[in-house]
Amino acid sequence: MKKITFLIFIQLTSNLYAQDLNLFEDLIFVSETDTLNYRLLMPLDYDPNKQYPVHLFLHGAGERGSDNSSQLTYVDNLFLKKENREQYKSWVILPQCPNDDRWPSLSSDNEWNNNFEKKTTKPNKSLGLVMKLMDTFIERKQVNKRKVYVSGLSMGGMGTFEILYRRPDMFAAATPICGNGIAAFAKRYATKVSVWVFHGSDDKVVQPKHSLKMAKAIIASGGSPNMTLYENVGHDSWNNAFAEPNFLKWIHSKSKK
Repeated sequence: MKKITFLIFIQLTSNLYAQDLNLFEDLIFVSETDTLNYRLLMPLDYDPNKQYPVHLFLHGAGERGSDNSSQLTYVDNLFLKKENREQYKSWVILPQCPNDDRWPSLSSDNEWNNNFEKKTTKPNKSLGLVMKLMDTFIERKQVNKRKVYVSGLSMGGMGTFEILYRRPDMFAAATPICGNGIAAFAKRYATKVSVWVFHGSDDKVVQPKHSLKMAKAIIASGGSPNMTLYENVGHDSWNNAFAEPNFLKWIHSKSKK
């Protein structure tokens, strides 16, 4: 009897979890002949007569694909947690990068700004589509354009640094996690965007020196970033970042001047 009860509990929990994930609307953004899969979470108690913040989240390389669901792997609980939905009512946009592309124009996860001049041209297709999606979405009358945010982990942390220099006037705050970026371009957003950088000290996939490099570049350009380095933590430092009691509170406290 106990075993049957336990199995029923697991099934009910699984069903409730699936229903929660359905709160992320399954959508496709189309630009000419190109398409981008993305999920959209509406603000809790949505009122079309009100304006809400927008939070863009860029996933890592392991969540690439075409299922339009893998990008929810690490962040569903963050955005669906009852207290977070109640306290931080916002639009949440979660695009998915296909397997044959990357968010950043960096040629490798640990590139150290080689030939960065070449990266001033067009972004990779997927990030370009994200930028077009955001350009369109923030024009909705239900969006507070002073409170637009971007976060990302690993490859998405790199995409976060890149979209900041390509759209420096769009975002009020950014939280790149275990990422990498082009230090020479930090001057484009250093004094315009509040940045909180996260990394694990023992990260062997994307070395922590890259986040330190970016924080140093932002400071050198007149910015004042937060920097959190986790002791004895490897590449999955996003778990630590999301567990920060002030993660969403800090983000939502920021507004464009």
